[in-house]
Amino acid sequence: MKKNEQGMAVRMAAVAAIAGGMACGMVIDSAEAQDRVRWRVPIAFPSSLPALGDNMPFVADMLRTASDGRIDLRVVEPGEMVPALELTEAVGTGQVQAGYNWLGYDQGRIPSSPLFGAVPFGMEPWEYTAWWYYADGQTLAEEVYHAQNVHPIYCGMTGPETAGWFKEEITSIEDFEGLKIRFAGLGGRVLQALGASVTMLPGGEIFQALERGAIDASEFSLPIVDQRLGFNQIASYNYYPGWHQPFTAFHVIVNLDEWNALPEADQAMLNMACMAGVTRNIAASEAWQGEIIAGFPDIGVTAISLPEEILRQLQETANEVLAEEAANDEDFARVYESQQAFSENYQYWKRLGYLPRDF
Repeated sequence: MKKNEQGMAVRMAAVAAIAGGMACGMVIDSAEAQDRVRWRVPIAFPSSLPALGDNMPFVADMLRTASDGRIDLRVVEPGEMVPALELTEAVGTGQVQAGYNWLGYDQGRIPSSPLFGAVPFGMEPWEYTAWWYYADGQTLAEEVYHAQNVHPIYCGMTGPETAGWFKEEITSIEDFEGLKIRFAGLGGRVLQALGASVTMLPGGEIFQALERGAIDASEFSLPIVDQRLGFNQIASYNYYPGWHQPFTAFHVIVNLDEWNALPEADQAMLNMACMAGVTRNIAASEAWQGEIIAGFPDIGVTAISLPEEILRQLQETANEVLAEEAANDEDFARVYESQQAFSENYQYWKRLGYLPRDF
């Protein structure tokens, strides 16, 4: 072989090697790109709201760090992509890959959904958590939501809400008749049965509705959240306990096709991060409320416990509403019966294992 031919052969071999390396790199990069999870995740509540809205950003940060950036859930504020009350539908149709939601907002389309978000006079936070992980909770939620092409992951929990903010005192059950009030979930059905005029508004619209007189009262969330939204500036009577919502559970909802396409390891990581989210969320929500309530006298708010007589009447009506809902929807009946059966057994432990509340 002549000298110039030898040189040409060497150069061609070098070019081939470089091209081969680039092709190999492209294959690796493509595989890595396919393995990455890049989801937009609209949330139902502004991330600026403590305990209520800041939990999903925490979960997303945990996942991003633990996966070294391979799982990147990009939190989207309410209304920027999807109206807060339409998250489940958007996830099911694939408009977005995932969302962070209070499932009670699905009540109009999925009658059993409020049972996964809050139940009047129902479970307390740790009891719901036990039912979800160690009884039928997760299985039932998946059966109900898979029919909507949505996979639910239990991902957040707070303690009870307040029973609401009122411009006038509540002294009898008759005071609910004709009252214009914002109320969500099954608790709203209870007040409707008592003659209240109930409306469902997103959190961001409640203050203006109170200010304009469109509503006389409202429930929404924890004391720290409600005060942040300014309800105390309009309604100075804050009632307790949160009979309508003894727990508030939140879920990451994932498009079912997207979920099924994930490697098992990624599914496990999402589940693990959400378990951390539940723990962090309940800890934060319990830590912050005492200080807020202690400061009520300084801002002209009166915290009042509903008399037991009113609570018993609310409970009686709630039982009637729950029975009616169960009679009208098979899924509601299955979920409600499962919760009741679990609570019946749990009461043996709850009554004996814990100190009385007024000890």
